[in-house]
Amino acid sequence: VQLQASGGGLVQAGGSLRLSCAASGRSFSSSAFGWFRQAPGEEREFVAAISWAGASTYYSDPVKGRFTISRDDAKNTVYLQMNSLKPEDTAVYYCAAAPAATSSFYLQRESGFDSWGQGTQVTVSS
Repeated sequence: VQLQASGGGLVQAGGSLRLSCAASGRSFSSSAFGWFRQAPGEEREFVAAISWAGASTYYSDPVKGRFTISRDDAKNTVYLQMNSLKPEDTAVYYCAAAPAATSSFYLQRESGFDSWGQGTQVTVSS
């Protein structure tokens, strides 16, 4: 699967951004998707994931209640709506794809994903 992330930028604390991830290649509807982020000097960490049918979503504790992952199978696009942004959300955000059969356990870990996008920078100023 080829993935193209977009939508990053500079926003003030408390603001919102919506990231998009356009996918091509493997059947979109047969894939699960996730978002990860990597801050400077830090390891890449899980942010959110959505199952292949969109029935299940998963979030890391730091973003739960503020971020929403969704998918539009007609547009082959996955979204990450980010609200109430904080300076600690500053990072490069990556979208990733996984086979439909990937378990919920592995949808929350890098090892569960077999395709990665190029990343988009999100900077939240205080």
